[in-house]
Amino acid sequence: MDGRRRLAEPVTEDAYGRPAAGAAPAPGRMRGRSALSLGRGRLERFMRRWLGPVRAWELPRGAGFVAAGAFLAASAAFGIVRGGHLPVVVDEVVGWRDAAANAAGFRITSIAMSGQKQLSREDILSNAGITERSSLLFLDASEARARLKANPWIADATILKLYPGRLHITVTERDVFALWQKDGKVSVIASDGAIVEPYRDPRFARLPLVVGVGADARAKGFLALLEKYPLVRDQMRAAVLVAERRWNVVLKNGLDIRLPETGVEQALDTLAKLDADNRILTRDIAIIDLRLSDRVTVRLSDEAAAARAEALKAKYGKKKGGSA
Repeated sequence: MDGRRRLAEPVTEDAYGRPAAGAAPAPGRMRGRSALSLGRGRLERFMRRWLGPVRAWELPRGAGFVAAGAFLAASAAFGIVRGGHLPVVVDEVVGWRDAAANAAGFRITSIAMSGQKQLSREDILSNAGITERSSLLFLDASEARARLKANPWIADATILKLYPGRLHITVTERDVFALWQKDGKVSVIASDGAIVEPYRDPRFARLPLVVGVGADARAKGFLALLEKYPLVRDQMRAAVLVAERRWNVVLKNGLDIRLPETGVEQALDTLAKLDADNRILTRDIAIIDLRLSDRVTVRLSDEAAAARAEALKAKYGKKKGGSA
């Protein structure tokens, strides 16, 4: 404002495209340019407000080397996993860790072991994952116990760590119970039906033989029942589970005893009485069928049937000749 109280105005356009005082109104093109200039100014203020701190930020020294190292480490890890070398690397790391613990005084110097019958000391240590390099400090007792129980011979295990260097291992082994044949393969089983190993060792040859699908799980109850009938138990060659429903007992002389699905004990009582009265188990018989509760069916062996047929033929042949 000058001395005459008049407002001073520029004679040219300002930054926002406003026309000078006394100038003619701006045409449409000038108005568009003013709007563009206004938008650009607002954008610049927004950028300065929000991106100014980012523009001022600087990377610390050595950031490039750290990023390059991280990239190389990630590439090496990917190559180890993709190439299948991870177990080897893990074993090496575990070895270094145990070596450090052993040097610090946590070496396993004494291992007390009890309960093993079928397995050797070396078998148990190997199954538990314990080696000469293992340290007591980093030995995972829970993991070692789980590894021991994964062995079919071992029903339970206890591992006790006594620092600084003593270890106690107690195992409970399954007792062998029977031989189980399925699909032509014979296995040694425990009383709970668990397979402990394939049958190869002749020391298990005296175990009773059970045959058929499901016979492994049901053998304990059936063989316990046969203990009451030594005349059958002592002569049994095999017990065959038929269709997972009933048992046949095959004796050493080839006699096949067919038992019912229910009332097995009553059927065996009948068999014991027949043998006491008629020595039926030592006769020339192929099959004794006890499946029906009101009758006993007997089938002769082929030789006995042929001999009986010849005897009947001779008997009736003489009668016919005498009457003529």
